[in-house]
Amino acid sequence: MKKTIILGAIAIFFVAFLTQYQLNAQAKDAGLKFGVVDIETILKEMPEAIDADKKLKEIGTKWQDTLITMKKDFDDRIQKYQKQKSLMNTEQQTKEEESLQSLQMKMMQYQEQKFGNSGELNLTREKFLEPIRIKVRNAIQKVAKDEKLSLVLDKGNPAVLYFEDKFDLTFKVLDVIKRGQ
Repeated sequence: MKKTIILGAIAIFFVAFLTQYQLNAQAKDAGLKFGVVDIETILKEMPEAIDADKKLKEIGTKWQDTLITMKKDFDDRIQKYQKQKSLMNTEQQTKEEESLQSLQMKMMQYQEQKFGNSGELNLTREKFLEPIRIKVRNAIQKVAKDEKLSLVLDKGNPAVLYFEDKFDLTFKVLDVIKRGQ
């Protein structure tokens, strides 16, 4: 059993090595040069990114604290209602339940307004990060051109950060699609 596992691991390593060697050889034959960048490391070293992160955390914490206070008030009101429910008539119960529903809706709206996909935190994040993205993108493009690289990838995220326009096949693919081939 151990021999099978060891032989399997060696075979996988060998195939991966050959595949990588073949890709490198093909890239070399085609005159391609690749580069890798660790965006996370770059951002950790940029004062403006560190400052933006700090400001975003402060804003998020302030809004989160407000949300926690709202939730605590809501929970307190529910507990109070549950304790006094048996002493209330139907009209008072209905009125209090509507009030609790309204309070819950306000809390949910606040959460969505601040933390939702199109909420203030995301909008603020985009406002802070856009100039940083542009600066990083321009630096990557400059280094890629200086080093005569054809392609630059992000080390931590399999994303293409730079490529030479001559490798863009978009319009050729669209042409094939439009021709129905």
